[in-house]
Amino acid sequence: MATLPNPLPHLAADPTGSTLGLALPAGRLIDTTDDGPWHEPLLWHADAPSAPGDWAAHHNAYRAAGLVPVVIEVGGGQGGPQDWELMPADTSYPGDHDPEEILTEFWEEYAAQDDDWPGLAPATVGTDADADAEQADALAARLAGSLLAPGSSFKEPRLALVPARRSADVPAAIGWSGPANYESDTARLCAVLRSWEDRFGIRVLALTFNQLVLSVAAPPTTLAEAEATAAEHFAFCPDNITQGAHTTLRAYAEHELLANQTWSFWWD
Repeated sequence: MATLPNPLPHLAADPTGSTLGLALPAGRLIDTTDDGPWHEPLLWHADAPSAPGDWAAHHNAYRAAGLVPVVIEVGGGQGGPQDWELMPADTSYPGDHDPEEILTEFWEEYAAQDDDWPGLAPATVGTDADADAEQADALAARLAGSLLAPGSSFKEPRLALVPARRSADVPAAIGWSGPANYESDTARLCAVLRSWEDRFGIRVLALTFNQLVLSVAAPPTTLAEAEATAAEHFAFCPDNITQGAHTTLRAYAEHELLANQTWSFWWD
């Protein structure tokens, strides 16, 4: 696997990121992991609230610099990312895993024994890859603006930047350990996120200590599509159904997935 250069070390000497074509506010570099300091920064995040339009205004500059934006919570009960027990040393590469094999494995472990894995849900994105990507990026920027605005459901939301190939890789790139009680190698879940990125136009919108929020540019629009997608959600995060308000796949599909442009996951 070829490793992309990490642009974040430049910010140690150039906090505004001007040499990377950026104009960053005051912020901090995070290299704290469960095993001690990492050999390079894993992410940068702003020290103060961002304007709701910052993500959209600077998205192209972030991506040109090799960075992916994401909203993080720094004021939750588990603190900010320096307190999240990040585990990059235990994280592999998302591209080394097959998403359907991973979902099948989880399904067979957690679903009823007489329920066979139904297979991947059909793609709902269009056929113009560039237009689809622009639509997905625009939706993520708009929803990020809502999360960063005053009154957000997040406690002290901050704009963060992560060195990653694509949005789906963000959790693996920082060694996020939110699903550790379910899957210790977050890259395996990111392989599924890559598949969802391709089929549904998802972007990793936000992270807390143990919550993952996605924007979804092309959500299921029929109940059949939503039920097929619900099976993937169950395999990906059974707690969404078994500990949620809708405890059957059909109810979950109808109330949580049908035409819903955000997907949220939380692991106990």
